[in-house]
Order: sequence, then structure tokens, then C-alpha cells
Amino acid sequence: MRLLVVGELNPDLVLGDYRSFPRPGQEVLVEDASLTLGSASAICAMGLARLGNRVRFASKVGCDQWGDFCIRELESRGIETSWVRRDPGVKTGLTVAITCAADRALVTHLGAIASFCAAGLEDGVMEGCTHLHISSYFLQAGLRPDCRALFARAHANGMTTSLDPGFDPAERWEAGLRDTLREVDVFFPNEVELRCLGGAEDPAECLRRLGNGRTQVIAKMGAAGCQALENGRLVSVPAFPVKTADTTGAGDSFNAGFLHAWLRGRSLQDAMQYGAACGALSTRAMGGTGSQATAEEAETMMHSGTVSIRSRIPEGETCQGGHS
Repeated sequence: MRLLVVGELNPDLVLGDYRSFPRPGQEVLVEDASLTLGSASAICAMGLARLGNRVRFASKVGCDQWGDFCIRELESRGIETSWVRRDPGVKTGLTVAITCAADRALVTHLGAIASFCAAGLEDGVMEGCTHLHISSYFLQAGLRPDCRALFARAHANGMTTSLDPGFDPAERWEAGLRDTLREVDVFFPNEVELRCLGGAEDPAECLRRLGNGRTQVIAKMGAAGCQALENGRLVSVPAFPVKTADTTGAGDSFNAGFLHAWLRGRSLQDAMQYGAACGALSTRAMGGTGSQATAEEAETMMHSGTVSIRSRIPEGETCQGGHS
């Protein structure tokens, strides 16, 4: 099968393992630094390709060194980039990620991301594809108004669809999202996004509020794993304990793992556990793509007996691998 990923494309400059977070007027030191492929959509695409899927990527970058870098990185995993447009009138976006083992903060220059829209995506972009995934709904001001129509086109072409909202920098948490979800098969908010979109502190209540009779909502809960409702029943899968180097993009690798399993007809619980394994394994190195899982690695972690599916995480337990 071939999967189509449409979305933002930029490098990440990852500054790793800070001992204190910088305040205005202050300089702090970090233990590591690396330039990697960033952007949620691209990290998910790279994860899908690493698992053995054929992937087509559609986006826009500038005619600059950052654009060259992004396309080269995608092609290194065999991802089809013929639908990545080059625009000399914009700069390729860039994100600076300031990270430690527990969490990270992001500073982003949108550049080409803000002006990318669906106008240039003719029907041929979906030819031969079975699934459409989009990430960073709130960041993509140009693409966002067309998302529902794009998902509807995918359904008309016999494809399934998925969406990761990403954080809303404006913190308004709407922008037509609920209307768009009517054309989405799988929705991937993290714990912060779930709470803001659902308007409640209890994750299960948020899952119920986001239900629309069609969309399967998968909540990525960080150290608490992931949760979903299946026929009204709360399904909870714990995170895998791993030695974490960097959580950047772990939620995007989770998305890739879940989709890889779900599109092959595995149960909701199995797909959630597969996603959790891919999310955990991706945290072993700096950046979102440096240690993404192969299918063999994900299967090994799933069946290693390290964790089992259970209804609740015992209070006080700490695990890693489900971050967004």
C-alpha cells in the first residue's frame, strides 16, 4: 500500500539536555546539538517509511539549503517527493527544539508552512494511495481551510484518513476542527490537546465529547500511554519504559506505528500498543527521526513482555514513550 502525507516540512535544530530552561536575557548550556528533519507531518512520513510502507509526501519549501536538506532526508528513506513544491518567494520553515529527557519546548519560523495550501494538489496526488494523513492542523494556516475538502476527496477515492491537530499557538482550539473531523477516520490529540479540545480534565470525558459517531480518537497521554473509547469502553495502553534521550517527534512516530498496524486490520488495542512501541523506540536518540523503529523492532518490543494492556496506570508509575 502507498500512504499519502500532506503537510508542513522543515528542519529541526535540536538543542539537547538542558539543565535549566533559558529566561529572557539569560544564556544556558546544553549537552548536545543536531540538525534533523523536523515537522510533525514529515516525521510521521519517515516513521511510516521506516516501518516498510511506501509513502508519498506533498508540501512546499523554499529554494534554499533548508529545503534541499528536507527533500534529501525524505528521499533517503525512499519517500516520493515529486509533490514537494519549491517556491523562491518564501523561506523554508525552521524549528528550534530545546529538549531534555522529560519534555521539550519549540520555537518555529513558519516560512513556507504558512502559505502551503491544497490549491496545487490535483487529483493525481492521491492516485494509487490508500490513506491520507495530515499533522499540525493549527499551524498550517494555508492548508487548514481546505482540510475537510481534502479528506472528503480522499474518501471519494476510497481512502481512509487521519489527522493530528498539534498545538494551537493562538490557543483558541476551534478553527473549524469539529467540522473537519466529520471527514476524519482517526484523530491523534496528545494529552494537552485532548484537554483543550474536550474542555474537561478527565480524559475519558474528553474522548466522549470529541466523539462524533465516525472518528476514532486516540489520545496520546505521555508517560501514561494512550487511551481510546471502543464501543463506549475505555481502552488504555501503558507506555513502554525506555531510556529516553529526546522526546521530539515521539507522538508522530506513535501515529506512524498506529497507522501501520491499523491499516493492516489489527485490533484497536494492538494498533495502540504498536504505536506506543514506535513512540518509545523513537526517543532513543536526538531528533524525531534518528531512532525510529523498524517493523521488527516494534514487534519485538510489543511481545517482549515488558508491559501488558490494562485498564488503568497504577498511581505513581512512570513510563516513557507516548509523548507527542
